[in-house]
Amino acid sequence: MRPASTGSAPTRTRWIAPWSSWSSPTVPGSPRLSPLEFDAVLGDRVIDRDATPGIVPPVSETVVTARGLTHDYGSVIALEDLELDVPEGVVGLVGANGAGKTTLFRILLGLLHPTKGAVTVFGDDPEQDPMGVRARVGYMPEGECLPDDRTAADFVAHTAELAGIPRKEAIRRSSETLFLVGLAEERFRHLSDFSTGMRQRVKLAQAIVHDPDVVLLDEPASGLDPEGREQMLELIRRLGNFGINVIVSSHVLTDIESTASWVVLLDGGRLMRSGPIDAGTDRDTVEVDVHGDPQALIDELDRQGVPAQLFGRRVVVGPGEDLESRIVSIAATQGLGLFAMTRTTTSLEDEFLGVR
Repeated sequence: MRPASTGSAPTRTRWIAPWSSWSSPTVPGSPRLSPLEFDAVLGDRVIDRDATPGIVPPVSETVVTARGLTHDYGSVIALEDLELDVPEGVVGLVGANGAGKTTLFRILLGLLHPTKGAVTVFGDDPEQDPMGVRARVGYMPEGECLPDDRTAADFVAHTAELAGIPRKEAIRRSSETLFLVGLAEERFRHLSDFSTGMRQRVKLAQAIVHDPDVVLLDEPASGLDPEGREQMLELIRRLGNFGINVIVSSHVLTDIESTASWVVLLDGGRLMRSGPIDAGTDRDTVEVDVHGDPQALIDELDRQGVPAQLFGRRVVVGPGEDLESRIVSIAATQGLGLFAMTRTTTSLEDEFLGVR
C-alpha cells in the first residue's frame, strides 16, 4: 500500500466517498451505501462524491511515457519506435487486433521487456522495478483468467491480499467492489455459474480492489451483449468521474468515443495519433446550398486558406476551423443566400480508416 499524503494535503482515506456515492448500475433497485464521508482523498486527488457520471475530468499529468519503445517477437514487430506521453484521465488505446495494444500493456506491467527504447509509469521503470509499478497498476486482461471453483467474493478478496491488503480489509473491499460493479447479490456464487458479462465485471473488480493509481483494461467489453457492453462502459465512465486514471484498449471505436477524453491510435505497432478525443473535429466539413454565385464563396474561402469544392449548387467546405461562421460572414459580404448548412462530423472510425 502506498503511504498517506503528507504535508498540507488532506489525510488519505481510501474506499469511502467514491464507492459510497454509487448505486449499483446493474442490480435494479439496489440501495446506496451510506456515505461515511463527504470529502475523501484517493491518491493525491480529492474526490467529489457528487460527480456527474459521463463527464470525464480534464487530463493533466503524465501517467505513461515511452521513448523509442520497440518490441518484437522475432521477425514480427509488435511495437515500433513509440514516442508517447499518456496523460491522466480516461485514455483510449485504439487499434485493430494485432496493433500492439496488449504488448504495450504487458510492457507497462513488467511482464515483457522492450527490445529497445524505454518506458515509465509515473516515472518508474517497470523493467527495473516491476513490483513497485504493479503496486500502482490494476490490470484487467482480455483472456479468461477466473478460477471456476471460487466464489466471486473469495477471488476478489484473494487478489486484494496479493496486493498486500490484510485479510479483514480485503474481505470488506471485495464486498464493496463487487457491489460497485453490480454483483452484490451474486458475490457468494461460484464463478462457474457466472455469465460472460458477470465474469467481465469480476475481472474489473479484481483490477480496482487494491486502489491502483491507474487501471489497464484490455478489451473490457469483449464478448458482451449490447446491454452488458453499455453497463461496462458506464462503469468505466464512472471510474473516470472519480479521478481514477484508466487506459482502456478496444478495437470498437465507438466504445472509446463514449468513454475517453484522450486517444492513442496504434496501427501495426506504430503510433498514428495521440491527443484529445475531440481533436478530430477540425477535420469536419460543412456542406452548404448557395443561392447566387457559389464560386464567389469558394474564391474567398480559398483566400482564407480553407479548401472548398463545388458540386452543382452545393459547396463542400473544409476541413478547417470556424467553418459555419466563415461561410455566413462571406455570404453576407458577397450578398449570397444560404439555403442550408450541414456539418459532416469526422468520427474516430473515419480517422482510423484514414490512416490505414
